[in-house]
Amino acid sequence: MANKKQFAVLGLGRFGRSVAITLEVMGYDVLGVDWDENIVEDLSEDLSHVVSFDIRDEKALTQAGVANCDTVIIASTNLEASLTATMLCKEMDISEIVVKGIDERHAEMARRLGATKIVFSERDTGRRLAMLLASNNSVDYVDIAGDIKVLSLNVPKNLVGKNLIEANLRAAYNVNVVAVTYKKETIVTPPPHRVFTKDDKIFVIGTPAALAKFEQDIN
Repeated sequence: MANKKQFAVLGLGRFGRSVAITLEVMGYDVLGVDWDENIVEDLSEDLSHVVSFDIRDEKALTQAGVANCDTVIIASTNLEASLTATMLCKEMDISEIVVKGIDERHAEMARRLGATKIVFSERDTGRRLAMLLASNNSVDYVDIAGDIKVLSLNVPKNLVGKNLIEANLRAAYNVNVVAVTYKKETIVTPPPHRVFTKDDKIFVIGTPAALAKFEQDIN
């Protein structure tokens, strides 16, 4: 299994908190940062690594280990702090810099400073974003009800040429393939002997933890 991605979430308001906690529950290494010490204290039992400092402070970002992260989510609602952190992360050569957009003008500035993805909290829930960022292969992630989710993704290479029985995903990961899309055809509840092809997109149902383990192993 490949090494797990490491994440940092800068700004732990409602959106950032949702992203950070979801990633933590999925088993990823998450560093949470917020200037408000009360927020940090509140999250000390939910996140294994959470610290308080100004995300505009380059030295503090470096000391906290942000440069070692694969993905940084900048969720601050402060325009200056968000843009400064974006620029600093770019200078650290962070490969994936996700910025929560305050408005379209802020989004454009963030892109120019190095953001690789812009999200808007009213369009992208924190939990959905976390699942997408955790995956190397995801197309989409949808909440169904309670703790049940559906992940849609391009079929992993190690499943191509196998059927559902050979893949044995239910026993191995406690997840189920509920549909397969091939070109313009969608097969709901695919037959167990149907062989996966490289052009398939599969829809997998399970809990966030089960889906996360499935994604980590297949990637």
